[in-house]
Amino acid sequence: MLFYLTVIFGCQLAGEATVTTLGLPIPGPVVGMALLFCGLVINKGVPKDLSGVADTLLANLSLLFIPAGVGVMLHFRLIKAQMLPITVSVIGSTLLTIAITALFMNWLGKDGGKVDKSGSSAQGEA
Repeated sequence: MLFYLTVIFGCQLAGEATVTTLGLPIPGPVVGMALLFCGLVINKGVPKDLSGVADTLLANLSLLFIPAGVGVMLHFRLIKAQMLPITVSVIGSTLLTIAITALFMNWLGKDGGKVDKSGSSAQGEA
C-alpha cells in the first residue's frame, strides 16, 4: 500500500518537475495525473492495491479542503473587498458554460456531430 502511495506522489512530483523545468502553463498535478494514466495504460489496468489506496484517498478527500478553507478565512477581507468582481466572474463564467454546453448538445443532437467528407454536417445545409 505504501508503494502505491509513493507511486501516486511520485507522479505528482514528476509532473511538478516537468512543469517547472519546461515552464508549462498547466498545473503540475495535472501533468502527474497524465503520467499516472499513461503508466496505467501501459500496465493495462489498475492494480488492486493502487485501487485501494485511491479509494482511501477519495474517502478522506474532504480533509484535503481544510487548507483551502483556512486560506479563504485568512484572506476574508481581501475577498470581501473584491466581492463584486468575483461574483460577476462566477456568474458570467457559469452562464457562458451553460450556453456553450447547450449549443454543443444541440449540435450533437441534430446529427450526432457527424461530418461528411465535404466538411459540412451530415444532414446538409437547410
